[in-house]
Amino acid sequence: MNLESCVSDGVFDPRRIAATLLTNAEDLARSAGLGKDAIQRAVRLRQPRTQKRLRELVEVLNKVEPRFGTSLVAYAWFRSEPLPGFSGQTAMQLVQAGRAHDVLDYIDAVDAGIHA
Repeated sequence: MNLESCVSDGVFDPRRIAATLLTNAEDLARSAGLGKDAIQRAVRLRQPRTQKRLRELVEVLNKVEPRFGTSLVAYAWFRSEPLPGFSGQTAMQLVQAGRAHDVLDYIDAVDAGIHA
């Protein structure tokens, strides 16, 4: 996913990200652990927490996209594939809980051959 296509006026734009993933902004917000207000109100959209969650979601998708070939398949993995060692939680559930760093560390470990 091209970062330039995700940014508008210097902030991550959920509508642009959603368009790339063929979904809507509300679904994307839920996937990132954000409420509808966080993406509908300009003041909330620019809040550090909102931008952090959107950035983390994009980082995870960018890290796994080469493995799956497209951002759409990477997004499907993000939402539905339970990660070993995380009690059956998906990458989406971990990001929603503020644990994106754990997902990124897990992906790095898989790439390094530590996890299968």
